[in-house]
Amino acid sequence: MAEAATIVELFARRVADDAHRPALAWNEGSGYRWRTWEELAAQVHRLAAALARAGIEPGQCVAHLSENRYEWIVTDLALHLLGAVHVPIHPTLAGPQIAWQLRHCAARGVILSTAAQRDKLAAIPEELPAAPVWIAYESCPPLPGAGPLTLWSDLIAHGDEASGRQLADRAAKTLAPFSLATILYTSGTTGEPKGVMLTQGNLASNAQATVAAFSADTPEELPQAKRRLNFLPLSHIFARTCDLYCWLVEGSQLALAQSRLTVLADCQAVQPTCLNGVPYFYDKVQRALQAQGPQDQPGALAAILGGAIRWCCSGGAALPPHLFDYFHAQGVPLLEGYGLTESSPVITVSTPRQVRRGSCGRPIPGIDVRIADDGEIFTRGPHVMAGYYRQPSATAAVLRDGWLATGDLGRQDADGFLSITGRKKELLVTSSGKNIAPVYLESLLTQDPLILQAVVVGDGRSYLTALLVLSAEHLAAELASVGLAGVPYEAALRLPQTRHLVRQRIDRLLSGVSHHEQVRRFALLPQPLSIEAGELTPKLSLRRHEICARYAALIEAMYTAESD
Repeated sequence: MAEAATIVELFARRVADDAHRPALAWNEGSGYRWRTWEELAAQVHRLAAALARAGIEPGQCVAHLSENRYEWIVTDLALHLLGAVHVPIHPTLAGPQIAWQLRHCAARGVILSTAAQRDKLAAIPEELPAAPVWIAYESCPPLPGAGPLTLWSDLIAHGDEASGRQLADRAAKTLAPFSLATILYTSGTTGEPKGVMLTQGNLASNAQATVAAFSADTPEELPQAKRRLNFLPLSHIFARTCDLYCWLVEGSQLALAQSRLTVLADCQAVQPTCLNGVPYFYDKVQRALQAQGPQDQPGALAAILGGAIRWCCSGGAALPPHLFDYFHAQGVPLLEGYGLTESSPVITVSTPRQVRRGSCGRPIPGIDVRIADDGEIFTRGPHVMAGYYRQPSATAAVLRDGWLATGDLGRQDADGFLSITGRKKELLVTSSGKNIAPVYLESLLTQDPLILQAVVVGDGRSYLTALLVLSAEHLAAELASVGLAGVPYEAALRLPQTRHLVRQRIDRLLSGVSHHEQVRRFALLPQPLSIEAGELTPKLSLRRHEICARYAALIEAMYTAESD
């Protein structure tokens, strides 16, 4: 069968082929409930009709501020059928950040999840756009000066399924691969967010090519036997393409985790066969096994992930080699891929039979990758974005003769396997002119279970320093072994024994890098870096600018204090 040109076509095919098969599950508090493709389609059609009756028209932007939940997926699919432009907003953002995105995309509708999200906007009514349609998943007071908030369940209840099918038929005839499907604002590590414009063709082609790469490698696997557990934020393109749209392509089963804090419990309930995650999650899994004791026991990793797991996929950040080694030794391949929002996002994938340590895999079918003279990775193909919304100069800076400049540095071997060596805009340049890739050094430091998080600093400086977050449990155990049991965590950070211990670990972990890549001094942070504090992006990448601004005094002290 020919490839589907749009998400609308993918959805229609899946419902027609698998109407009565289980499709989607979520936990309602008493356990997971499954809906079939046919039941899901009925709600999608009703919502599309209700949104049209409320005044949402094809081509208009609808902003969507919500955590992962069943309604998120129904809303996304309904907006496709309507031909509207879906603008997901990360639910961790603050009110002014949200309001900026609402104004920038000229949202004609805004969908909120909870009263907590509503309250962020209620505090800044003067910054909100004049959006005629306000919808909430849960009952909320109206926003000041913005009219009533319509309850999402009321829309569904009064939506006409037959009218929704007519909208789907219209979309199938009128939408083209170049039709704008979504705008995704990159959270970025510095600067103003940019609205990445992805088309129907971008999304559909990327999902189908990603599935094709795996299908070629595992032809014996039946789609109905594959079960995904989603816990990464759907407001980010990684989860949206690799969980949601790949699910449409495959006809597999998809379950939604209750939260990012319950993933291991959800694994026991759902028993997924595959997971998409970021390195931070996989590191937490290994640390959980270390805390329980049986980390090296055969089958321990598969058991904690539900018992049916066949492989895990990693993206969003560089995968530390020790995690690759541990997962593979446990018989659960950890497969690294690479991409970015501007490429829908997948550029390369590793698969169970096509995987190499230290590589993020080979390009998926139908796209090209080349390495520029300065090491920057460029890519070309149907996955490349249409541009940045209302930002032509920013678009021109990264789209060059059909090629997307990724901003990442890498190398590609003779077999096509790509390895990421750094990020151009994240390179530190010391005062002596040495170029340093901090991500690599940070991955080395966090190999040790004592070090939870690391931020390497040194741009324009004569040497490198690091901000470190330690594991309270591992620190307590280390100190107890030298007769210092029971010391409170923050007090323990100030002990000379702790600094000596950390110094030894840093020297050992960085023993294999050059002199100018050594961390001369370090500071210990009393609490982990978090999304909520604005220190991590939703995909758990470091927001370096914000971190360095917040801890500016501490960093400056490392360049003026006496040596450790």
